[in-house]
Amino acid sequence: MSHNTIAINGRMDRFDGHDSVWLFGYGSLIFKADFPFLERRPAHIGGWTRRFWQGSHDHRGTETAPGRVVTLVPEDGAVCHGMAYLVTPEEFAHLDYREKNGYLRLATDIRFEDGSAAHGIVYIATHDNAAYLGPASEREIARQIAGARGPSGPNSEYLLALAEALRELGKFDPHVFEIERHLAEFRA
Repeated sequence: MSHNTIAINGRMDRFDGHDSVWLFGYGSLIFKADFPFLERRPAHIGGWTRRFWQGSHDHRGTETAPGRVVTLVPEDGAVCHGMAYLVTPEEFAHLDYREKNGYLRLATDIRFEDGSAAHGIVYIATHDNAAYLGPASEREIARQIAGARGPSGPNSEYLLALAEALRELGKFDPHVFEIERHLAEFRA
C-alpha cells in the first residue's frame, strides 16, 4: 500500500451523517491539536500498544532519511493512553492530510477516565504501508530519531514532546521513555 492514504481514508463512511465524532490521539495528536474541536478528554483504547515503528518522510524526516513516529500495534491485554477529541466530520479533510503518510482511519471503542465509552476513530499505520519501518531496539530507534529532521522540525522534538505529554497525563509508556533515555546518548 502506498504511504499516501488520503484517498483511502476519504472512502471511510462509518460515521457519515454524524454531527460529531470522537478522535483518539496517541502520538502528536496528544500535544499538537492543530484543528478545532468541541471537547478534549483523556482516554484510552484496549488491545493496542504504541510503537515508534512508522517512518516519517513528510514531517519528521525526509524520503532519504526518514524519522520515526508512533503507530499502534495489536497486543492482547494492552492499553494505550492518549487524548480524545470530539470533532465535526469537516475536520477529517485536514486530519487525513496530516496523517497521510501511511495512516488509515479506523473505527475503535474509546474509553474515558470517568468510565464512559464511545465509538470513534483512530489513525493507525499498519505494517503493509510503504512508510512502515517496523521493530528495532529502543537504542537504534533513538539513534535514528537523533539524526532525523523534516519540514516539521527535528524528530527528537516529537519524541520529547510525546514523553512530556504522557507525563502530564500521568501515564507511563516504557517504550517511549526508554527511547527518550537513549536519545540523551546521541545528543550529548
